[in-house]
Amino acid sequence: MTEPDSMPLSALPPSGKLLGLDLGTKTIGVAISDGMRYSATPLETIRRSKFTQDAIRIDELIVENRAVGIVLGLPLNMDGSEGPRVQSTRAFARNLAARIAIPIVFWDERLSTSAVTRTLIEADVRRDKRAEVVDKLAASYILQGALERLRRG
Repeated sequence: MTEPDSMPLSALPPSGKLLGLDLGTKTIGVAISDGMRYSATPLETIRRSKFTQDAIRIDELIVENRAVGIVLGLPLNMDGSEGPRVQSTRAFARNLAARIAIPIVFWDERLSTSAVTRTLIEADVRRDKRAEVVDKLAASYILQGALERLRRG
């Protein structure tokens, strides 16, 4: 399989459901698109453990949802440069790509978590409830951005 580092959105199959992933240090937010790729829906938050366990759960979600590709949020710095979190995300993608048969592409996730958190605060969601949902909502936000770009071509 091609290295995820070099795969543009066009590397995704032209149709079918996509998984969106927001990779954090403690959790992985997961979202799924509909088959027509109009909308992204939060799916679950995976509590991170060892890479193998995380990869097994992601693979299960791929199978359960018949996903044909993964959009993984890339945590670029605000100036667009790459820091340690980007390197760790790229390493995760390389390791995951060796275990799964579908393409993984990156999507700039700058401000996704803060945008989602701001929306939850505006909706008056309590802090403890925000913590439960913010990661999967951020994954949905990342995936929705990629879906909109795919539609625009």
